[in-house]
Amino acid sequence: MTVARAVAIRTLNLLKDKNMTQYQLEKLTGIQHGTMQCIMNGRTKSIYLTTVMLISKGFSMSVLEFLDDEIFRSENLELEY
Repeated sequence: MTVARAVAIRTLNLLKDKNMTQYQLEKLTGIQHGTMQCIMNGRTKSIYLTTVMLISKGFSMSVLEFLDDEIFRSENLELEY
């Protein structure tokens, strides 16, 4: 799985856990709807750290808290150079 896909899955899980909508997250982060749709639908092949930071902030958590999930273990990810 790509890092971008892992971010999408983690975001989806947090939306469910926090009983939030994607629209609410978009408003909190300032990420445009089209950009968020591309991330969530897997059309984004890579993702910027800035975007991960914004998503984390939207969930009121640090980037480290966001990334502290089994899905981000290196053995679960396809790392590209």
